[in-house]
Amino acid sequence: MGVAQAERLLKSRWRTATMAAGWAFPADWPLAEVDDVCAAMLENTDPGDALVRLGRARAEAGAGLSETLMDLAALHAVLTAVSHVVSPDVDSLPARMLRMTALGWADVVTKQAGDSAAEDPLTGLATAAYLRTRLGEVYRETPVATLDYALVMLRLDVHRASGWSRVVAMTLASDALRTVFDGGETLATLGPCVAAVLVRRDELLARRVSNLRVLAADRLADDPHVRPVGPAKVWVEQLPDTHAEARALLTSLGR
Repeated sequence: MGVAQAERLLKSRWRTATMAAGWAFPADWPLAEVDDVCAAMLENTDPGDALVRLGRARAEAGAGLSETLMDLAALHAVLTAVSHVVSPDVDSLPARMLRMTALGWADVVTKQAGDSAAEDPLTGLATAAYLRTRLGEVYRETPVATLDYALVMLRLDVHRASGWSRVVAMTLASDALRTVFDGGETLATLGPCVAAVLVRRDELLARRVSNLRVLAADRLADDPHVRPVGPAKVWVEQLPDTHAEARALLTSLGR
C-alpha cells in the first residue's frame, strides 16, 4: 500500500470513529491539519507540532475542548485497535498526545479570552481580573463593604485527579455555582480549582451556601470521570477593610 493510500485510509477510519462518537458537525471535521497529523503518524515522525496545529485549528473552527479531545481519542483508538471496531476513550490518551493538542487549543482560546476580557472560556465564569474590578466598584460604592458583602468560596481537592478530570470537575462545580447563585451575583474563577461568588449578606446566605455544598457534591458524584476529585470545600470569606487588601486576598485564595 502506498503512502498516500495509507493516509487516506487512516483519515477515513479516523473520521468514521469520530462521527460514531458523536461529532456534532461532520462538515467541519476535515481540515488540512488532519492530513498533517495522519502523515506524521504514518511516517513515525514526532507528531507534536502537527497535534498543536490541529488543536489550534479546532479551536479556531469553534470546537470545544471536550469535542477536540474526543476526536483525538478516536484517532488513538484507530491507531491502537486490534480490530476494526474501535471505542474512543479520552482517559486512555497518551499524556503527550493529549497535552500537545490541548496546548494548541488553549493557545487560541486564551487569545480569544483576552479579546473578550471578562469570561473564563472553560467554566463560563468571570475572570479573576473582572472580580477585582467588581470589588473596586463595591468598595467605592459603600463605606461598609465588609459588612454588606462577602465572598462565597469553592475549592476542589484535585491532587489525585488527572488533567482532564480536573477540567471536567471544575466545569461541573461551576454549573452548581450558577444554579445556586442565579440572582446577578458576580461568579468568578480564581484558579484551576478555585471559584468565588461576590454576594450581598442576607438571611438566605447560609442556606445558599449549604445548597451549594450539597449540589456540588451531587454533580461531582454523578460523573465517573471525576471520582478522584475530593469533595468541594465551600465556605464564606469575610472581606477585608480595604480594596488593596481584598485584591491581595483574591491572589492568596487563588493559589
